[in-house]
Amino acid sequence: MNQAWFVTGTDTEIGKTFVTCAILHAARQAGRTALGMKPVAAGVDAAGRNEDVESLLAASSFAVARDLCNPCLLRAPVAPHIAAREEGVAIDPIRIRTAFAALQAQADIVVVEGVGGFRVPLGNNFDSADLAIALDLPVILVVGLRLGCINHALLTAEAIRARGLRLAGWVANHVDPAMLRPIENVAALAMLLDAPLLGEIPYLPDRDCAAAATGLSLPVA
Repeated sequence: MNQAWFVTGTDTEIGKTFVTCAILHAARQAGRTALGMKPVAAGVDAAGRNEDVESLLAASSFAVARDLCNPCLLRAPVAPHIAAREEGVAIDPIRIRTAFAALQAQADIVVVEGVGGFRVPLGNNFDSADLAIALDLPVILVVGLRLGCINHALLTAEAIRARGLRLAGWVANHVDPAMLRPIENVAALAMLLDAPLLGEIPYLPDRDCAAAATGLSLPVA
């Protein structure tokens, strides 16, 4: 049975791409074909490529066209709606849905990574939460473990449910090695978030997503 999830985070820079790649590897380790998708990416290198998109392509089961993995690539590393306005383009949800359908037709699992947090604007009256709704996907929440993460996680989970989406699970990602009381924070989140903990990823300076995958479970359909 084909499955797909929308990965969001409690904030930006909390390892969302890293966890998305780990989920792809977990699916592959379970014998499933898996493709990553980053519908909207902002920021390119000298070669015109986005680091997150390249990571998802590398973690996928097989190569796909970049414009399927990433239908909307914006040059400036700023909020997408600002970058799109500066470039004179519109982020097109129809194009994104078409690319997603093409990926889903090729693999057992498609993991769609959002941009930033759950409510990042993508245009006038359209944000990343609307994108998850347009794709009709259950959500995986990446919680970056640092001071304030409990509040951020609970607010994000509340926003997900307010949009009528299902929180399929959450991942505890240790992003701050100096964080005090990380065990107690994870325990509090496990009690307060009404969704399964899919795994806890330790702080990994080498960012080995294949190794991180061994500690993850895929959501139940």
